[in-house]
Amino acid sequence: MNVTPLTSPLSPEAFLDRTRYPVDEWEISEKQFDESDLGRSESIFTTGNGYLGMRGNHEEGHEHQEHGTFINGLHETFPILHAEQAYGFAQVGQTIVNAPDAKTIRLYVDDEPLSLRDSELLHYDRTLNFTEGTLKRSLIWMTPSGKKVLVQSERMVSFAERHLAVLTFTVTMLEGNAPIAISCQLLNRQDGKDEYGVFNKKDDLEFDPRKTNSFTDRVLQPQIFWQDGPRSMLSYRVARSGMTVAVGADHYVESEADVVERSSIDGDIAKHVFRLQATEGQSVTVTKVVSYHSSPSVPARELVDRCRRTLDRVETEGVSLQFDKQREWLSEYWERSDVTVEGNPAVQQAIRWNLFQLAQASARAEGHGIPAKGLTGSGYSGHYFWDTEIYVLPYLTYTSPRFARNALRFRYNMLPAARRRAVDLNERGALFPWRTISGEEASAYYAAGTAQFHIDADITYALAKYVSATNDDEFLAREGVDVVVETARMWTDLGFWRHSGDETFHIHGVTGPDEYTTVVNDNLFTNVMARFNLEYAVNTVRRLAATRPEEYAQMANRLNLDENEVLEWSHAARSMNIPFDEHLGIHPQDAHFLEREVWDLENTPASMRPLLLHYHPLVIYRFQVLKQADVVLAMLLQGEYFTEEQKLANFEYYDPITTGDSTLSAVVQSIIAAEVGYHELALHYFHNALFVDLADLHNNTSDGVHVASTGGTWSALVFGFGGMKDHRGHISFDPRLPKSWTKLSFKMTIRGTRLRITVTQDSIEFEVEDGDSVSVSVRGQSVTLTSAAPVTVALDGQGPRRSGAPSARDLRDNRRADGTLITQSVPHL
Repeated sequence: MNVTPLTSPLSPEAFLDRTRYPVDEWEISEKQFDESDLGRSESIFTTGNGYLGMRGNHEEGHEHQEHGTFINGLHETFPILHAEQAYGFAQVGQTIVNAPDAKTIRLYVDDEPLSLRDSELLHYDRTLNFTEGTLKRSLIWMTPSGKKVLVQSERMVSFAERHLAVLTFTVTMLEGNAPIAISCQLLNRQDGKDEYGVFNKKDDLEFDPRKTNSFTDRVLQPQIFWQDGPRSMLSYRVARSGMTVAVGADHYVESEADVVERSSIDGDIAKHVFRLQATEGQSVTVTKVVSYHSSPSVPARELVDRCRRTLDRVETEGVSLQFDKQREWLSEYWERSDVTVEGNPAVQQAIRWNLFQLAQASARAEGHGIPAKGLTGSGYSGHYFWDTEIYVLPYLTYTSPRFARNALRFRYNMLPAARRRAVDLNERGALFPWRTISGEEASAYYAAGTAQFHIDADITYALAKYVSATNDDEFLAREGVDVVVETARMWTDLGFWRHSGDETFHIHGVTGPDEYTTVVNDNLFTNVMARFNLEYAVNTVRRLAATRPEEYAQMANRLNLDENEVLEWSHAARSMNIPFDEHLGIHPQDAHFLEREVWDLENTPASMRPLLLHYHPLVIYRFQVLKQADVVLAMLLQGEYFTEEQKLANFEYYDPITTGDSTLSAVVQSIIAAEVGYHELALHYFHNALFVDLADLHNNTSDGVHVASTGGTWSALVFGFGGMKDHRGHISFDPRLPKSWTKLSFKMTIRGTRLRITVTQDSIEFEVEDGDSVSVSVRGQSVTLTSAAPVTVALDGQGPRRSGAPSARDLRDNRRADGTLITQSVPHL
């Protein structure tokens, strides 16, 4: 096997120049204001809770790449205009919209505005703290007249109170006396512009299909608005979708000086301006308590009442209690979720930032999905994809199972729309949308969207893992089984039988995870996952019949299910065609994948990456080249069906032709690289995933955080380096700790028992922190864990170690089974 030396830096320190963030294991901060990098910092310093997200815009609101206050599920619809229409194409697009902005707080000293771009800043510090859940900023401003002013702000989106945010703004005269004015605003940035007519989002003119298009028409239509003393209220109806949203704010002022307040309001802006004559040493603090409520159809008046109740409760409890609740919530979160890597502060900081992003994307989603960018930006239009089930739910299932259950219930509630979509495509059962907010398919490009039928199996896979890890049979029997049955029905209707000697079941005209290869026959990932879906459906309905006969009877009646259909699922699963090339010893990605020419990635200029921005899809589709792991992902999710030899051969074949143009790829490549012995390469891929946003490795962090990659980072740590596998409910460990690491520790909850697992170079230790006993295995050795005492198992090394990376040169000398040479080239530039 030829290997290519790893030329890309492996050390996390190599990324620090690109991150610019000082190393602190429990927070991330920036020490200077940099207008050239606003987009990235706005995403990275977002505060959110899964329902509400406040992008990391500065309070003044002048300097920005994209203003953003996002509410999960709050969207506008629009007709999808296909140049050439065809039956079954998605008709109605959906995109997340900016909610009214409560972040804006503007300061005037001597009637001069604070502007980060133009003002002289003697000191600047902004910090996102992972234990407090707050974004704090501190700066010292030298005014044009030579006075020094300390400006401190704090922003919190509450985890404990789903509809609540608290913002504080403190101004202190360090040197000199001056009149001060603080303008607090609720602002509907209508028509994509702020009150000065400046567009909220500064788009570049380059083509990028991953970005969100802006509306030119008015989106939020004013409904009820009023002011009552220090309280303001705005409410709106979304023009086409009919959704409603309301925002209310209370204002509290503290100062040694006399403060005069002036208020004004109209349908798009509410202002509370606080004025005082401050002497040297005096301070003024304005606290802004904000509540957001939204609904698919509830009248705005009802949402205004809900905001009023939220604000009244905070007024009774006090603002300081809200910060106490936030710290308590996060303390419990880290108690069950933290992952530590000994002796590497930069890695530790990045790990915790990634895990914090997962909390901000999922914790209070409740009734909604988890957007691909969370609530950090408008990238991917705020849509939900398969990212949730394959990359995010493993983390939630083993650390915060309630969050995972909420995400799965959202899919269950989507079943009526999925059934309608299956009818559109002439299939039985249910077909979940590739990308959506409302539940209706919103993908305008079917080849890389709707054709990814594997999303049905992905959802069932996540559901199965959740039920196995939690023993939540009640959810399965009452709701989850409907998803399992309807997705199984789709597969047997989509596939077909081929009778040529051995009877086999085939699935044609689908696209796997690799979006550089579309609408193919017998995509390996799809077939493997469909087989799982069918097998799980058979086992689920039969187990329900045996253990919960009454609920089984209700389900069978509700879904019109009979035993003949279950037998069909079983037969299709047993007979599923799984492509395998005996000559090369690998699983072809699809029935005709090996017939294509190989794309020469080694000689493709970096300036032409990612490929999707520089080559027509038809050019890409003609080659063996991958946007992201496909067969390799199948080996991760269904590893028990592949031999160790097959895993190694598949990885060595596909890794050199995988571009990593998708941020979903590096974590998967890291896990399998670790398993098959490419430890250095595994660490390289892990670092690329860990820092993909912090170092802006794909140059699009400004559109929002890659939430799937943050979830995959946890999987790389636990499934890759920790060697944890959950096959058919059996938990096993076979660690692959990087040679440069001394200790990895992580927590996970298995059927109600929380474990702390610590891996070193020569041992793995298990400690029960909460709950009863649980059984696992370590490299084939059964271990029963109880709360009596920790259990340590000695390790004989960390598995096979292979240097470098698989080389594409090996592919050039390969011949197909028919003797034809596999050639390699780069398309003309």
